[in-house]
Amino acid sequence: MTIRVLLADDQTLLRATFRILIDSCEDMDVVAEAADGGEAVALTRAHAPDVVLMDIRMPGTDGLAATAAICADADLSATRVLILTTFETDEYVARALRSGASGFLGKDVGAEELLTGIRTVASGDSLLSPVATRTLITRFLAAPDPEAPLAPPELLASLTAREREVMALAAEGKSNAEIAGALFLSPLTVRTHVQRAMNKLGARDRAQLVVIAYQSGLVRPAPPRD
Repeated sequence: MTIRVLLADDQTLLRATFRILIDSCEDMDVVAEAADGGEAVALTRAHAPDVVLMDIRMPGTDGLAATAAICADADLSATRVLILTTFETDEYVARALRSGASGFLGKDVGAEELLTGIRTVASGDSLLSPVATRTLITRFLAAPDPEAPLAPPELLASLTAREREVMALAAEGKSNAEIAGALFLSPLTVRTHVQRAMNKLGARDRAQLVVIAYQSGLVRPAPPRD
């Protein structure tokens, strides 16, 4: 199946470079290009791409607002947003994840890493490396955000004890393999628990599961080291 990609970046040269790279793959196709967030939202609604490659800093409506609009649109529930940023731990990236983005990549990403990232989020997984996730959580996701509504603890009532346990470890930035090793389970079983938790909580992907874990209080930030 061909992965349909929309490019949203105000740099014409960068968009052209990404288009050439993506269109060179048999399993991908660029369906549209946007130079700002407002155009990205409009074109996403028109084309319903599988993945939107979204820059954060754009004139007019920025990528953060555009991500929130796309992820809040029920008609675009199958569309995933992959954030492009200069700094992996930028506060705006955390806010984009809270808004529904499925992951992020640095703008200096290599060709193969970019293509792998697009395929990863298109498959329904989130693109959050364990190291980057831990840093992001420590600095931003675990910090109070007056603009981000907290998820009520009762939201977790539908989860089994094992699903909560797996969700908590995922929220700490652990990979499925690491969780499997810690709980003496197979990676496939861990993936199943993660998927069930996402289904029950209405999370778009693993990234949103991490956000819910902190917003609901299931996981709390570790105290700072002396």
